[in-house]
Amino acid sequence: MTAPGRLAPRKTPRQERARHTVAAILTAAAQVFERRGYAAGTTDRIAERAGVSVGSLYQYFPNKDSILVTLAERHMDGGVAVIRRLLEEVRAEAESGRVDLESVLRRFVETMVRLHRYEPNLNRVLFEETPLPAGVRRRLEQLERGLADEVRGLLERVPSVDVPDTALAAYLLVQAVENLVHGFILHPPPEIAADRFVDDLVRMLSRYLTRGA
Repeated sequence: MTAPGRLAPRKTPRQERARHTVAAILTAAAQVFERRGYAAGTTDRIAERAGVSVGSLYQYFPNKDSILVTLAERHMDGGVAVIRRLLEEVRAEAESGRVDLESVLRRFVETMVRLHRYEPNLNRVLFEETPLPAGVRRRLEQLERGLADEVRGLLERVPSVDVPDTALAAYLLVQAVENLVHGFILHPPPEIAADRFVDDLVRMLSRYLTRGA
């Protein structure tokens, strides 16, 4: 990974043509890294895939690691946005008194599965093959803490939840689902079907949150 000072994009595109060029570069980079991995994902290949010159690429990104950081941040923001929309739906259900814990857990797990199934090889490059800089890691941790805070607020509104510490329960819920789903999708055990994985994970979480009631 390149030194931190060279990871930021060179400039922010302001004109429509420039924004289109940057979007094309990022789309091409995602495809190249998805298919070829980190080592073979060169700026030459990215530029060729995007239909731009390498010089045009370097106008916006100093190196491929800068592109990777931008992709990682976009990936995180997109995932968090999807989860927050789900949490808003559940919050509305809780306020109307028609929330079902197991249904909520299943939707949460299935949403995480869909997110991780989208461009799984790119996901692997971003979060396993590439040593992301400390700033990106810290931002990921902050996003996860923010989601845990929102989940805690929801747990406190669900009558069937029975845990002594909702903050701890929310933290465990977010971390367990993220890490277990990540591992299952990127390194799937051949003997475990996806529906069985989801069913048992939902059952495990439900029993924990209700003390097996």
